[in-house]
Amino acid sequence: MILDNENIIIINCGSQFTQLIARRLREMKVHSLILNWDSSAERIKSYSPRGIIISGGPDSVNDPGAITIDPEIFALGCPVMGICYGMQLMAKILGGHVVSGDTREYGVTEVHKAGGNSVILSKNIPTSGRVLMSHGDNVAELPHGFRATSLTDTGIIASMEDTARNFYGLQFHPEVVHTESGGYILRNFAYTVCKCSGDWKLSDWVDSTITAIRESVGKSKVICGLSGGVDSSISAALVHKAVGDKLQCVFVNHGLMRLDEPEAVMKEYESIGLNVKYVDASERFLRELDGVTDPEQKRKIIGRLFIEVFEEEARKVDGAEWLLQGTIYPDVIESGTKKGSALIKSHHNVGGLPEKMNLRLLEPLHDLFKDEVRRLGKIIGMPDEIINRQPFPGPGLAVRCLGAITKERLDTLRRADAIFREELKRSGLYAGIWQAFCVLLPVKSVGVMGDSRTYSEAVVLRAINSQDAMTAEWSRIDFDVVDRVSKRICNEVPGINRVVMDVTSKPPATIEWE
Repeated sequence: MILDNENIIIINCGSQFTQLIARRLREMKVHSLILNWDSSAERIKSYSPRGIIISGGPDSVNDPGAITIDPEIFALGCPVMGICYGMQLMAKILGGHVVSGDTREYGVTEVHKAGGNSVILSKNIPTSGRVLMSHGDNVAELPHGFRATSLTDTGIIASMEDTARNFYGLQFHPEVVHTESGGYILRNFAYTVCKCSGDWKLSDWVDSTITAIRESVGKSKVICGLSGGVDSSISAALVHKAVGDKLQCVFVNHGLMRLDEPEAVMKEYESIGLNVKYVDASERFLRELDGVTDPEQKRKIIGRLFIEVFEEEARKVDGAEWLLQGTIYPDVIESGTKKGSALIKSHHNVGGLPEKMNLRLLEPLHDLFKDEVRRLGKIIGMPDEIINRQPFPGPGLAVRCLGAITKERLDTLRRADAIFREELKRSGLYAGIWQAFCVLLPVKSVGVMGDSRTYSEAVVLRAINSQDAMTAEWSRIDFDVVDRVSKRICNEVPGINRVVMDVTSKPPATIEWE
């Protein structure tokens, strides 16, 4: 199916934004495929690419052992565009000179067109505009055949092009929303330079993925660890379409879910015809998490236990050879599993896997963003109750109950979280918020209730809006609603005497606290 589409190959050099490039191209109905930086030119050629984009990365091109690419890529005869590190790498390989700056430039910067008409910076793009920079190096001397097409206020080359060979470079990131006209730039590359017609649709991906799953699984069976969330649920529904009754789902109650959630999700799975076995492993999880406060350790313990439970259940299913997980791309890139990527945090279905498994992994949503997963759910006929469920981390409340995890603290958090979501729904705000939840802090403060002094913990209200979980803005909730939530939590939830609100976006913070 990949070869049936017009492909733009994205070479991943370790940028946190690599998949955003792919997502922007998909929004333009252009199929994109991400390959690692060490892919050979021959492998890339086998996909008959219309164009190649070299992503950013965390390294300096001048560092010993820095990530590099096969130079024969530039001899394939198709357009190439380098972004940030990709531009610097292109300049260095083609004979230019890259220098390392004294400080890293990160943030929104003004750039100005320079030197006449530009293919990439077309007439649709203003003469000046704001872009997101994230670099320490810059191109001091252009390779032969290139010219600068835009500059920063300080004279640093912000973009370059060699139209004779169809090579282009951008020091900034056009894929992020902070870059004005970034969409136009990517569209110019895809449609004007690479001559794409826009023939890719998510529905086509669904058909090809179902076929691929059916061929991979064959006569064997698949065991799926359902978490109750959007990703694992839609993964299960997709695989069910491919293999039918050869899918055996297991819903593990790890004791870390929201109030009354295990019962609710089991009813939903029954309504869509999935074969689901309920396993109550809550005591087992809580026992192993006893005394653990480090967030990475929590995630790895939970990941390991999930796999252990799945394998135990798989041994009861004759012919089970595959473990289905709802991993999506933000999970992968935050866990630093792409070669060259920096670790932000591990996810239970990525970073917690043991080195040796008795089951092979099946991750059909591995390269999709959350909004694409929801669209996929609509395509395959999932109920709105599942599609529109707010994201919930695989480790559950373990990463929202900071510090030591006990059943009592989890119950406190559950009750506070239920009040927060209930008041948001009552006020009509819940549907417009991407994710809303509470975080319980292991911090006690003095309070007064009636005539008595209290010394209790604090809870944090966290509400954010996002499209793909790669970036997020905190939600501006009406203060009257916040006031009602605060009063109810303090009055109705023993053990809490203080409510605060997290007003930090991503970046610099992550969505979850742990």
